[in-house]
Amino acid sequence: MNITDVGHLTSQADSGEDKVEMMARELKKNAWELAEYFTAVFFKDLETLNILKPHIIVKATENIKEMIELIKKLEDKGYTYTIEGDGIYFDTSKFKEYGKLTGMNFKQLNRYLKAGARVEVIPGKRNITDFALWKFSPKDVKRQMEWPSPWGTGFPGWHIECSAMSMKYLGETFDIHCGGIDHIYIHHCNEIAQSEAATGKTFVHYWIHCQFLLVEGKKMSKSLKNYYTLKDVMDKGYSWREIRYLLMSSHYRHQLDFTFRGLDAARASISRIAEFLKKLNSVQEGRHSRRLRPLIGRARAGFLRALNDDINMPKALAVFFDFISDVNKMLAKNMITKKDSEKIVELMLWFDRVLGLKLNEFIEGEKELPEEAKSLIAARRRARQEKNFELADKIREELKVRFGILIEDIKEGERWRRL
Repeated sequence: MNITDVGHLTSQADSGEDKVEMMARELKKNAWELAEYFTAVFFKDLETLNILKPHIIVKATENIKEMIELIKKLEDKGYTYTIEGDGIYFDTSKFKEYGKLTGMNFKQLNRYLKAGARVEVIPGKRNITDFALWKFSPKDVKRQMEWPSPWGTGFPGWHIECSAMSMKYLGETFDIHCGGIDHIYIHHCNEIAQSEAATGKTFVHYWIHCQFLLVEGKKMSKSLKNYYTLKDVMDKGYSWREIRYLLMSSHYRHQLDFTFRGLDAARASISRIAEFLKKLNSVQEGRHSRRLRPLIGRARAGFLRALNDDINMPKALAVFFDFISDVNKMLAKNMITKKDSEKIVELMLWFDRVLGLKLNEFIEGEKELPEEAKSLIAARRRARQEKNFELADKIREELKVRFGILIEDIKEGERWRRL
């Protein structure tokens, strides 16, 4: 995974400012520290959602040498030209297969992007689709992030970073490259062009493009002020499991409408799984059914088939819940033995290698609450009885922050669950 800590301008083309430098100036912060801060926040969120960390994490600012070498190679092969006072550009007309990822040829893609529509006009560009490999630092302006190069002091273009870093660690040809659908027509076309022009080899075998995330039917964006951070959603009382479940319940090539109704439905699904595992945990004796073994086999095969069908998570989850329904019917008829329940749990944990919901925590049962947390719950109960709701809310917040425990008020009193 690459960290774009320099060179990503405010437009997908080569106009505007470097996002990191711009924010650093607005916040009166050091650009390097700002990039480090947001990188740390990002990986903390990944950890919270139980997303596996990549084995190799690469920063653009630590691979400038490799980017310069790749640009030199393109220059030697005659693919570059200079726009004075701007930068070194890649001439897309010289790469015969430019735009092949889109299903369009060079002329068709240029017509589609149209100057001033998808790509802003930059004086001196030979073709609308041409892109910057190296941007010069503005005259009389000292940038916080800039490096010497054979062409002058400046910084790399966004596209060249991705090619240089991925080829350094994965080779000149590799299998899978991911990204958003907004990268198909510009960023990924540019990556393919510069990489294959430099090496003469296929750059990537499979491209996986994710659809946009919607919020209440509209595209999530800062301008619409309809975006949430992970902390925002968790502060509303939703757990990481519920958020993770909602995000993986839609196919990656379909738009996901992120709503709080959807999160409530995810909560119900997680509760259903937890109740099922608790039931299995409590099985002591019962009659063995010959149906169980083929049922487990079909569920395992169906789950794998769904994953192999372009990572079809909705289909995989349907197989998962069908299995739970079938086993619940057997449990109701007392047709599961203790040994059977262990085999079912084994399959649930196998599913969880993909789902990543830490189902083992439900199987192990709720950990005993610390005495201090128990005392706080009792104190909150008394505060509510005395109608001191301000104190009750304060204790509720303390339980959430210090112990990761969410208190929910119900008819019978209260119940708690771990965040």
